[in-house]
Amino acid sequence: MEKSGYRFVGDAAAKICEWTRKSLRGEGVCYKQKWYGIESHRCMQCSLSMRCNTRCSYCWRSFRAFSKTQSRTDEEPEKILDMLVEKHRLLLTGFGGHENKLMWKQAQKPTNVAISLIGESLFYPGLDDFMCAVHNRGGSTFLVTKGTLPEVLSGLSTLPTNLYISVCAPDKMTFNALDRPVVRDGWERQMRSLDIMHSLGKKCRRVLRMTMVKGKNMKNPGGYAKLIEKADPDFIEVKAYMHLGESQSRLPLNAMPYPDDVQKFARQISEASGYVYKDFFAPSRVALLARK
Repeated sequence: MEKSGYRFVGDAAAKICEWTRKSLRGEGVCYKQKWYGIESHRCMQCSLSMRCNTRCSYCWRSFRAFSKTQSRTDEEPEKILDMLVEKHRLLLTGFGGHENKLMWKQAQKPTNVAISLIGESLFYPGLDDFMCAVHNRGGSTFLVTKGTLPEVLSGLSTLPTNLYISVCAPDKMTFNALDRPVVRDGWERQMRSLDIMHSLGKKCRRVLRMTMVKGKNMKNPGGYAKLIEKADPDFIEVKAYMHLGESQSRLPLNAMPYPDDVQKFARQISEASGYVYKDFFAPSRVALLARK
């Protein structure tokens, strides 16, 4: 993992996002910048735990990390944040030679922390204090979870700027086949997390992320609509599975939807749920739906 660009602080890890690289090279920005105002060159991608309750077929990451017992750092959450930012800066060193020196200098001080790199960060007991530290420095946080730890989600005293729950199946059978939970009640846990998302109201920006795998979960838009009603998110991101990394050994190339496939299914979800089809970001093959 270190050879592929990960840098570790105990269980925590940082890695430069491809869109951060592109932004610094003047090759475009991420849809997070277009839709949520996050500057791609000032976004730090990280994770706070190597543990995960699912083994999703479409995940491009290696599951070998999940089977290893990682060394737990004894540092306080704010110190872990400092150390991750330092790792982030070291990974950015090679971009200092690009023409836009100002953007490179700005990138040294991330203004958004995307807690989405690998694993399930809700396993990290200091998540509250970590996000609080980011917010106290004037930054924003995007937290991505599969929703299999509802008891932790409901107990957060500090909420992220964007709370993402990754919902990639319209029913329990599809969830078990595609997301492959390692806990028996994974689906029920995710359903409780959707109820929690609903209860948060306007306390944070709430997003359902749906990764579409052709021939696997691009079906039953009405089923997804029921989950959307349950969660009451502010936004829905319908995104194509990308045939990358170790997912290539689990899924065939034709499981990756074409942009037209994603747009068509996103519109079907829009019609079934009442959410408005807002935009499509072609480079990432992701559509945005929003409440009316």
